Formats: sequence, structure tokens, C-alpha cells
Amino acid sequence: MKTATAWQAGVATHPGLERPINEDRVFADEAHGVFAVVDGLGGHAAGERAAETAVGVIAEHAGSGMGEPEERIRKSIATANNRICDLAKNHEGWRGMACVLTLAVVHGDRVTVGHVGDSRLYLIWNGHLRKLTSDHSPVGEMEDQGELTEGEAMCHPRRNEIFRDVGSVPHEPNDPEFIEVREFPLRPDAALLLCSDGLSDAVTSSQIRAIVERYDSNPEEVAQRLVEAANEAGGRDNVSVVFVPGPEFLGSESPTLQAARVRHGSTRVRGGKTSSGFGFSTALWFVGGVLLGGSLWAGYDHFAPLRPAFKVVGPAALPGPSHITVNAADPFGIVHSLTMARAGDTLNVPAGHYLGPIVLKSGVDVLCAGDVMVMRDPASATDAAIVANSVHGSRVKGLRIASDPTHPLKTGVLIEDSSIELDDADISGAESAGIQIAGSSEGELLANFIHGNNGPGVAIGGASTTRLAGNRIEENGRSKGAPHGGLEIAESARPLLVNNIIARNGLNTTGQPSAAVGAGTRGHNLMDAEARRSTPGGKTGAGTPPM
Repeated sequence: MKTATAWQAGVATHPGLERPINEDRVFADEAHGVFAVVDGLGGHAAGERAAETAVGVIAEHAGSGMGEPEERIRKSIATANNRICDLAKNHEGWRGMACVLTLAVVHGDRVTVGHVGDSRLYLIWNGHLRKLTSDHSPVGEMEDQGELTEGEAMCHPRRNEIFRDVGSVPHEPNDPEFIEVREFPLRPDAALLLCSDGLSDAVTSSQIRAIVERYDSNPEEVAQRLVEAANEAGGRDNVSVVFVPGPEFLGSESPTLQAARVRHGSTRVRGGKTSSGFGFSTALWFVGGVLLGGSLWAGYDHFAPLRPAFKVVGPAALPGPSHITVNAADPFGIVHSLTMARAGDTLNVPAGHYLGPIVLKSGVDVLCAGDVMVMRDPASATDAAIVANSVHGSRVKGLRIASDPTHPLKTGVLIEDSSIELDDADISGAESAGIQIAGSSEGELLANFIHGNNGPGVAIGGASTTRLAGNRIEENGRSKGAPHGGLEIAESARPLLVNNIIARNGLNTTGQPSAAVGAGTRGHNLMDAEARRSTPGGKTGAGTPPM
């Protein structure tokens, strides 16, 4: 069974500059949309044999098209795990061999990922690079929780330890604490990057993003450049990369896009003398173009879809979605820009301090660059910083919401009967809730940091089915005499929770005055006391002392 999209992947692997053997393996089945990076564990016998075994099983099972993607992924990884165990038992020289891996299966406009260990999967979209897998290691867990910076984690003396692997002990496909499985949408203008820790321990995420953003229709070149960057940074480990761009993905710094910007900038009327005949002819063409353009524009709103595809057809392209740059000098710049925006438009918000409430509009994205602070206007009757009421198809990314005595805040983000996506937000200082979700809301909260709110970090009510993935919800509800949980869910709500960290809030999950958090979970959510738990062992062997 082929996927709807003809995928092209760039693949590269190298032993590095200090290892005589490459224990990494990569796999790319473009026809079936199956991609994997496997890292044989360093310091163990026959790590390359374990990785080779895992790749063989993935080729056998994951691309078969039989069963749902998650089922195929779990079967592939569990089968590989048990086959490696059996090989190690029957061959004295292979005792202790194992591997870690990340396996992605693309199906339609979604991707399902199975992950064990400290290899990684990144999503690249709209100029941002986001890690979508958790590092199953003590150091990786501390980095994910914000206790270590990326730089500190990269040079930590225990960075090679893990507490999950494929092959050391027998497992069933659905064993808890074994395979981390995630599923998420994959836009055609996004890209996936799978890599071993030989890349992520040597090259920072910003450096990885800079290399990927130069992509210009040659995925092999990007993969090779990433491997070269790891070797240039010292090449201490084997390094492997599988880069999978979507059919519409183009790096923001690619030569093609840069040339298009130059061409766009040159489509202006140049000054200078012209003959009267030429000027008259130009005027006639101009008038005709205005009349034709006016008639086309009049019918545009009626026929355009909610998110029309942007297609350049030359200097005289038909009107399409607009990118509106917010005036950073105007405290109400976001509010004013939203009044001009239509469905399909994008607001590009430069760094600065802005006042809300910002009332979202359907089909309008708000994308922030740099440090964008939003505070509530104290003169406003609305006591939330961001409001979505019956809003659909809107995305908000990268803003920071806070309060102070001059700008008090009851609710950071209020979402009611809406389906929006809120990404990479930092929300603190709200009195009632960092995020309040009500009514029949759907949508997604992705990779947000919700902390230091007096009420719950996220309160979900009504019949909401919002998906929360990769969020950190910490240090909320800690007011004396009125504690709250980091996540409070009404009995009627059915959210989906995937790989969130919910820790150090006023009430433990079991003490919340609302429905059990675990009722709608998938993947592994680290909750309160559990968030600090880790199992010693891994790459440097079992029995490593805890930190």
C-alpha cells in the first residue's frame, strides 16, 4: 500500500571520527512512507548486529500495509526486541547487545512514530524545528523538564545513559514503559528529521534548523550536510540522519526562495524617460488590468476556500492569502492587524510588548518571531489575554503571556466552542487558569510551557476533546489555602493527552477535584511525582548510580 504522497528521503550515516565501527543503521522505504534510524548501543557487544537485526524486522513488518500504523510499529519494535534477545542468548559474543531506534510511518496527512531510547524525531515547519520524541534517559528527561539547558545536556557526563532500549529484556508490543508511540498531522509544507544522538549531542537545534532551512529540492544534500556538521563538531560518535521533506517544503533560506524574493522585489515600475506612445500603451494596459483585477477580487471571497493554496503565477498573480506584519511600535499592533485580516491570512508578529485582549478570528494565524509578550489592557472589560470564541482553523505560535500588578490577568487563554492550535506559548501569572477550555472545543495545545498560575495550569470543561501533546504544566495552583492541580478536567470533557509533563503543581493528579487525568491519555505522560522517576541503566550498563 503506497502513501498518497510520493516521498523522497535524504539518508546519510557515518562512523564519526573516533569510532572504528559504525553501529548505526538507517532505513527509508519511500514507496510505503516508512523511515527509521537505529543506533546500536555503544559499549555493548555487537551493537551493529542488533541494529542490523532491527532494520531487517522493520523492513519485514512496518511497510507491509497490514493493520493500522500503530499496530505495525508496535509489532515491528517488539519483534526486533525479542529477536535480538534470542540472538544474544545463543551467541556468547553477542551477550548484552541492544539498540535504540525511532521509526516513523507516514499515512495520508498523518505520521505515527514509535520510539525507544535517545534517537530523535524533529518536525520542521514554518521556520521552526520542534523535537517530538522524548529522550528516555536521565539527562534527556532533565532537559525536557527545563532543569538543564540544551548546551548543558549536550556536554553532561551522563548523556550516554538510557533507561529504555530494544533487545536487553523480552517485551510484548503493548508493554507499558517500552515503546513511546505518537501520532500527529503532517502538512505537505513540513519536513521530518530522524537522527541518532551522534547528531543531537554534537550539533545544536538552532544549527540543525539553519542547515535544514537551506533545503532546495535535494534531501540527500541536507542529510549529508548534517552528518558533516556533526563531524566538524568533533565526530565523537556514529551519526545517522534520515531527512524527509514534504512535497511543498522549501527552506526559508533556499536559493530558490531567495531568487523569488529578488524577482518579487524587482517587479516595480522603474523610473526614467519613456516615449509618449509607450506611456499611453502602458496606461491602457494598467486601466484594463485594474478593471479585470477588480472583478476577480469581488468574487474572491465567495469562491476562496478557508485556507486557499498560495500559488505564484507570475508578477500578476491573483490575490491570495496575505502576510501582515504587525507594527511593533504600536502596543495594540496585534489587535489592529487582526481587524484587517481575513480567513487565510497570517499575522507575523515581531518581538515586542503588546496589549490584549487579542480576539482571534477564524482562519487567521498569529505567528511570533522572537520574544513576543502579551499582557491584558487594564482598561478592558475582558479579563483574558487571548480569546477564541467560536473560532476555527486558527493557529497561534510563540507568544508569551504574563501579568503584573498594573496588568492583572484572570485567564491567560480562553477557548470556547473553538478549534484552534496553540503552539510554543509561555503562560504564567493568571489568577483563575493559565488556559481555560470550555464548550465543545477541539483543536490542539502543542509544546506549551504553562507555569506559575494561581489556578490550574489548564482547566478543561464542557464537552471539549482538545488534544494536549508535549506540554510542560508545572508550578501551578500553589496558592496557600486554595491549591489546584496542573490539569483539571470536568467529568463531561474527553481530552487526549500525549507525552505531557505535569509536575510540582498544588495538587497531585490523584488529589484533583475533577475527573482522573489518565482517562484520556495516550503515549507517556509524566505526572507529578512520576515526572522525576527514571530507571538507572542503559548505554553505560545497568546499575549506574542515580543522580
